[in-house]
Amino acid sequence: MNGCLCINNVSKSFGGVKVIDGLSFTVPENSVFGFIGQNGAGKTTTMKMALGLLKPDGGEITVCGEPVRFGQTQTNRHVGYLPDVPSFYGFMRPREYLALCGEITGLSKTRIKERSGELLSLVGLDGVNKKIGGFSRGMKQRLGIAQALLNEPKLLICDEPTSALDPLGRKEILDILLQVKGKTTVVFSTHILSDVERICDRIAVIHKGGIVLESAMSDLKYQRKSKSMTLAFENETDPGDVLSALNAGSLGPVKVETAEVSVESLFLGVTS
Repeated sequence: MNGCLCINNVSKSFGGVKVIDGLSFTVPENSVFGFIGQNGAGKTTTMKMALGLLKPDGGEITVCGEPVRFGQTQTNRHVGYLPDVPSFYGFMRPREYLALCGEITGLSKTRIKERSGELLSLVGLDGVNKKIGGFSRGMKQRLGIAQALLNEPKLLICDEPTSALDPLGRKEILDILLQVKGKTTVVFSTHILSDVERICDRIAVIHKGGIVLESAMSDLKYQRKSKSMTLAFENETDPGDVLSALNAGSLGPVKVETAEVSVESLFLGVTS
């Protein structure tokens, strides 16, 4: 399968401990691809190798058909990157920050102004003029996506973009990723399975350094379909109120589970 990002038989060790072991998967163009695994499973290590920031011990990584070389970031002209905790100059305002990023990457002033307006509107920050230091975590994540998309990349890599957000903040980020799918291939790592189910076309599950499951989301849903639905709540007390109302009706016993299900609990037969 040809893809925007191809990882073939990649391995990586730290201090004699093998973290990535024969990892292979392909991300199709113009898709939203979920890279799933527990914290510490190797998701960030994989992404840093795809960005040329870490050197694989073996294997090959290509972006848009070009090999990724450690320390030589030519393939990164195709890539936008949002780390799990993006850093900003807190004294700047959103447009000032995007203007600085645009100047560093060589965009013209006219193009910077155009793209800044487009992207701030996309991420819901148009008209926001306060200093970034006063932003919430969700606002910073949204500004980080705008910065990552400034150069119109073919591939957007997001590392745990929703992990520290409340349900509303997670929905906002996921909606943005869905909107850019038509122009940009999106890879995002996560351990929150409800987020994956909402927006992904395809997923890969990493466990013990290798891929234990890679599948189209539609196929996975068909294989594991059940009579269930997912609800997201803004307040911790809301699920109890809804549960009481449902159990008082004619649906029979209703069970409420947390939205942040572990990878192992969903793919127990695969990852054990």
